[in-house]
Amino acid sequence: MPRPFRFGVNLLTSAPAAEWRAKCRRAEELGYDVILVPDHLGMPAPFPALVAAAGATERPRLGTFVLNAGFWNPVLLAREVATTAELTGGRLELGLGTGYVQAEHDRAGLPFGSPRERVDHLRRTVEELRKPDEYRVPLLIGGNGDRMLRLTAEHADIAAFAGARLVPGNTKGRLEPVAAAELDERVARYAQWAAGRAEPAERNLLLQTVAVTDDPASVLGPLLGRQPQLTLEQALDLPVILVGTLEEVTGRVRGLRERYGISYLTVLEPYMEAFAPVLAALSAW
Repeated sequence: MPRPFRFGVNLLTSAPAAEWRAKCRRAEELGYDVILVPDHLGMPAPFPALVAAAGATERPRLGTFVLNAGFWNPVLLAREVATTAELTGGRLELGLGTGYVQAEHDRAGLPFGSPRERVDHLRRTVEELRKPDEYRVPLLIGGNGDRMLRLTAEHADIAAFAGARLVPGNTKGRLEPVAAAELDERVARYAQWAAGRAEPAERNLLLQTVAVTDDPASVLGPLLGRQPQLTLEQALDLPVILVGTLEEVTGRVRGLRERYGISYLTVLEPYMEAFAPVLAALSAW
């Protein structure tokens, strides 16, 4: 049997306490299973935001999507995680990644390092968090490179695949989407390394654009302007794009689970309301 769907929303915009609580309650009302926060400068600080979300809601899990491991000392992070898990009533899910925005590291006065150095630091962080004396929470690891997929296969309860990659040479975090065939290859590679697991990991994908519409061309015009090599049909085939009628979009979501085994989808805050009809339509799946 396929794994049941889960849906999360990544809240990107800081807000005063009352507005933040209302936003979290709205996510719960719409049926989201997980309320998430990122780890970027200029966005909410992850752990206090999640504690506040816990006080405003009852049902959803609460997670980081994803922590930039390069911002954190592994030992001190373990303390933050343990305290936040307690203050959220055990609802915490911890998402981790290497970080990809060099400009944020430069602004914070932190070394960015090479890709190898960033993965090495993430591995040390995971090993610290997995020590027997640490408060264990479900762990999500996000990334697509070989070393990241190996680490994910070894340690993660949730494997988050990146449906977009950093534009080569860009230091400010500009991303470009990954084609379906490339995601096929990455998921297959992960599955090889995870074949010996006693318990299969849940698989996640972050969606970049969501719209229920009869006019996909108008929605995807900005993307096609940034990616002139794509046709409208190619854009609609990108795994991170869900644009079309309600029937078409729900079919695409079911297709992601059938093709890639991805049952946990995350939407960005601007699409929280737009995705709600899809979530409701798939609640029994």
